[in-house]
Amino acid sequence: MHGTFTHLTGRILPRLTREELRDGRTAEPSREVRERVTRAREAQTGRQGSPNCSLSGRMLRAACALRGDAEALFSRAIDRMGLSGRGHDRVLRVARTVADLSGEEDIAVEHLAEALNYRRSYGVGG
Repeated sequence: MHGTFTHLTGRILPRLTREELRDGRTAEPSREVRERVTRAREAQTGRQGSPNCSLSGRMLRAACALRGDAEALFSRAIDRMGLSGRGHDRVLRVARTVADLSGEEDIAVEHLAEALNYRRSYGVGG
């Protein structure tokens, strides 16, 4: 069990500095997180009739249309990260969800960067 704990925390703990752990900020209260998630799910259902995880093909492309800098970033990321078709779709779904949680209609560069970072952080391939 100890080995499992070390394996799991080894990926998380080094990303936090001592200053970040002691900066005095408090976590977002569960109630607020729940409300934000509820709003995001309502936005997804209102926009496409189902949650983002159900999107595929044409519906995915319509709900996750990228513009400008976000489109350029994603194009570079596809090449650099060697994303497969499935990897491409997964990143788009996560970026769409991040945008929904932020209350944004469009996927911005920040949302896409966060989705790409999750993929890279967990060592997921193409």
